[in-house]
Amino acid sequence: MEHEGVGQVVVVTGASGGIGRAVARRFAARGASVALLARGEAGLEAAAEDVRELGGRPLPIPVDVADQRAVDAAASRVEQELGPIDVWVNDAFTSVFAPFMQIEPDEFKRVTEVSYLGYVYGTRAALDRMLPRDRGTIVQVGSALAYRGIPLQSAYCGAKHAIQGFHESLRAELLHDKRNVHVTMVQMPAVNTPQFDWVLSRLGRHAQPVPPIYQPEIAAKAVLYAADHPRRREYWVGASTVGTLIADKFMPGVLDRYLARTGYDSQQTSQRRNPNQPRNLWQPADRTTDFGAHGGFDDRSTRRAPQLWASQHHGLLAAAGAGLVLLAGAAVARRR
Repeated sequence: MEHEGVGQVVVVTGASGGIGRAVARRFAARGASVALLARGEAGLEAAAEDVRELGGRPLPIPVDVADQRAVDAAASRVEQELGPIDVWVNDAFTSVFAPFMQIEPDEFKRVTEVSYLGYVYGTRAALDRMLPRDRGTIVQVGSALAYRGIPLQSAYCGAKHAIQGFHESLRAELLHDKRNVHVTMVQMPAVNTPQFDWVLSRLGRHAQPVPPIYQPEIAAKAVLYAADHPRRREYWVGASTVGTLIADKFMPGVLDRYLARTGYDSQQTSQRRNPNQPRNLWQPADRTTDFGAHGGFDDRSTRRAPQLWASQHHGLLAAAGAGLVLLAGAAVARRR
């Protein structure tokens, strides 16, 4: 576990909105110095003010994570102005909501460059600085969609699957080399973030997270825990994530057919899509307007995830289960 609290230096990509914004707030609340990497200047400045008000030290850096040189330069600036990086959180992404054949090749490429290669570039920038010191933690913000693809999100699902494979390969290499630098991944459920108000969408109706929907503070809590306990390969957040991954493991064909029937309607509200809504694929939607951490589904989102506690305490639950088995065995022996 890395040192916690005051003095910790944390980098968060995609920090101007959604999960990244909530993560930055969570680290700031315990006195960390937080470098905020994103494209939208208004969102970045508002995120920096959040960090400042919560007791952290902010460093907003406008950067497109699809630009490897810019990401590396940002990492150098962080170390010059804040100090050695302790935790790097990869969260920045973009997407297109549309059937695959309605996504232009350059759009698919852009999603891949931001949502997958952005993680690769961030990870490389962090490792270039952490490995010589032999300490540090990288947290990849993942998704249930890293395992299970769904309709209308082929570009995003492809990127998340790629991150999963990259994460597993890198983790095995670090274990082989017995390094004290750790990578872990947090698989998220549907989260109430602003992406549904600024995603490039060709759907007939307004895009929405697939219910049940969780607030970004749940996701941020999981990321913070993972950063403090990075020896676990991954964490699953939300009962829906657990259910999806288990179903995909044991009956993927059934899940294909279920999603074919339900996946289109479950990702759209009853309202028609606003053709003039912002699109953040090529340009940041929050360049002049701050969207914050929450999307437009507060009335349908929960701040509770009992499963998260279970994911964080596997050892305790296993011990409790073993204890129950022993007690049951003793009771049976007494009856005999």
